[in-house]
Amino acid sequence: MSECQHVEELPRPEPTPLSDTCPECLAVGSHPVQLRLCLVCGHIGCCDSSPHQHATGHFKESGHAVMRSYEPGESWRWCFVDGSIV
Repeated sequence: MSECQHVEELPRPEPTPLSDTCPECLAVGSHPVQLRLCLVCGHIGCCDSSPHQHATGHFKESGHAVMRSYEPGESWRWCFVDGSIV
């Protein structure tokens, strides 16, 4: 894993999560498979294995490139722009 330019641009410390689950999933009555935390703004979204892929949707709408797993015991990060774990 290497740091891309998008990781270097992230706010430090990382933002506080805005919710405990994916609010878009709650709104449509769906169940998220796994959660992701936007490391720019703190938005919580569901992963691409979830029916609605709200984390990817958040990236497409906001341009916020890096998210990390919001699952217990996981800390890996993903850059949507570079398409890699960072």
